[in-house]
Amino acid sequence: MDLAIHSMPPDVPIRDAATMIIVRNRSTDPAVLMGQRGAKAAFMPGKFVFPGGAIDPSDASVATTALPIACASRLSDRSTLSPTAIAAAAVRELWEETGQVLGYAAPWPTPPQGWRGFAATGHIPNAAALTFFFRAVTPTGAPRRFDARFLLADANDLCTDPDDFSGAEDELSHLQWVPLAKARDFDLPFITQVVLAELMGYLPNVGPPTSVPFFANEDEQHLVHRLNGTSPL
Repeated sequence: MDLAIHSMPPDVPIRDAATMIIVRNRSTDPAVLMGQRGAKAAFMPGKFVFPGGAIDPSDASVATTALPIACASRLSDRSTLSPTAIAAAAVRELWEETGQVLGYAAPWPTPPQGWRGFAATGHIPNAAALTFFFRAVTPTGAPRRFDARFLLADANDLCTDPDDFSGAEDELSHLQWVPLAKARDFDLPFITQVVLAELMGYLPNVGPPTSVPFFANEDEQHLVHRLNGTSPL
């Protein structure tokens, strides 16, 4: 019997997730909104991260403004998820973890469970302000694994005071605008470092990048795919 094989931890299911990158002062001294995960968190304890989390079933039923066409197509590439659900989840996670609203003023009388607090602000999610920027799957061996889509937005599109985090839940602490030039001084997950490097090469551009990197972590070579638009799974 090969004890090494039988002592390996069981494979962890991969959950779909959405992450929000908010950029401030894009063309002058760019900074990104980040917070610190708790020291006892099961996933990435103590690390500074962007707001984000798992996509909930209710996110698929949320009405949003329309995503940019190129971003919607790329979100559909190698995915069975609705691009709208991914965009909605990113907006919801931003709201829950920072208290910031990326929305469009409109009445929302019957929001699904998990969205009532956001709807009470008088907004629906503004997916039109989003740019699909990056995608990565957590490598094997982690206690939790996510297929995370990183969506980019500008702080100027927030409906709330970008320095007011009083409405945030307690999942992230030390919420702050981290200057992009100093972000690597923080304790960051590896993939966040990769995203920041990609961001430094992209700014101060606006609109969809030429293509979206996808770290699928599906082979030993850890090849990086480029998402250009909808393709068969």
